[in-house]
Amino acid sequence: MNLDFSKYSDGLVPAIIQDVNTNKVLMLGFMNEDALEKTKTTKQVTFFSRSKKRLWTKGEESGNFLNVIEILKDCDNDTLLVKAIPQGPVCHTGADTCFNEKNSPENFLFELEGIIKDRIKNPVEGSYTNLLLKKGLNKIAQKVGEEAVELVIEAKDNNKELFLNEAADLMYHYLLLVNAKECQLSDIISVLRSRDISK
Repeated sequence: MNLDFSKYSDGLVPAIIQDVNTNKVLMLGFMNEDALEKTKTTKQVTFFSRSKKRLWTKGEESGNFLNVIEILKDCDNDTLLVKAIPQGPVCHTGADTCFNEKNSPENFLFELEGIIKDRIKNPVEGSYTNLLLKKGLNKIAQKVGEEAVELVIEAKDNNKELFLNEAADLMYHYLLLVNAKECQLSDIISVLRSRDISK
């Protein structure tokens, strides 16, 4: 990857960080040649911090690393687009992005997963999610099976509303099971991305 670091007087090129799964723009940082090389080697986004005057790996203090999936350069060879999977909030304020971007409808599953994760860490009395979590993994898996059967039954009929409701129930319980197993939606997406879906 040949970047024109000399185009800027400080030798730093802008690096736009984007969530590979949701396409949200997470933040903007700057990289010199060493930061780019470390990012490629460690597969974790590393910037050159203008305030610290040193290389700085995002998440080195918070643990909210940005795991690199792909690095692209623009047509002028002077800007980077880094597609990554965030391991927690990106902004120092605790927000998902440094632009305080709201979840759009296509990102709703990630918003729902965030609520489930919060219920796991911070149980809420009377929460249906926490009621299932208290009953354990076997009960959650059983609910996924029950909802899958109900969806199949509705698929055989012509009531679209009932079918969609059962599909939503299955999706919710599926997400709960995935997170109860200490995995997440982005892990599932990564597996799907690794498969040859052109066949």
